[in-house]
Amino acid sequence: MGSTHDLTVEVNGEVRACRVAARTSLADLLREELGLTGTHLGCEHGVCGACTVLLNGTPIRSCIMLAAQADGQSVTTVEGLGHPDGQQLNRVQEAFCGAHALQCGFCTPGMVLAVQALVDTVPNPTPEDIDDAIGGNICRCTGYVQIREAIATVLAELAPEEPAPERTVGAR
Repeated sequence: MGSTHDLTVEVNGEVRACRVAARTSLADLLREELGLTGTHLGCEHGVCGACTVLLNGTPIRSCIMLAAQADGQSVTTVEGLGHPDGQQLNRVQEAFCGAHALQCGFCTPGMVLAVQALVDTVPNPTPEDIDDAIGGNICRCTGYVQIREAIATVLAELAPEEPAPERTVGAR
């Protein structure tokens, strides 16, 4: 029988103590042990991005990371983005819904987390920053048009308002 590892990981703000087989991936821990099935498994080679979660705020592929490597770390899954009651989405999730940036929904959790990391860490991202952020997440349905619209919506909401131009008396 293989070895096991005891670990403590903060998942969506809650500290969880777990015992896992040494070979257990973080994705399997999240899905099978903790019941967080929003983390999807696609290729299981770290290529498609469906299993993306945030590790200490950085997007990572949970299918190729061992659960033991997350010991003492903070993990955010798509379930951890909205309101704790589960009834309210966050601004990135709302933008994806509003722009119809999902069809089959398989890539959506990973894509949303990649975009969340972008808006959390890059003020005023360039088109290249956006390409880098979502470049590791494959979507087979949308053609990325609606995903980019959702990103634009979130960025517009976060942009500081420009002050209205000053008008001088007598100017028309």
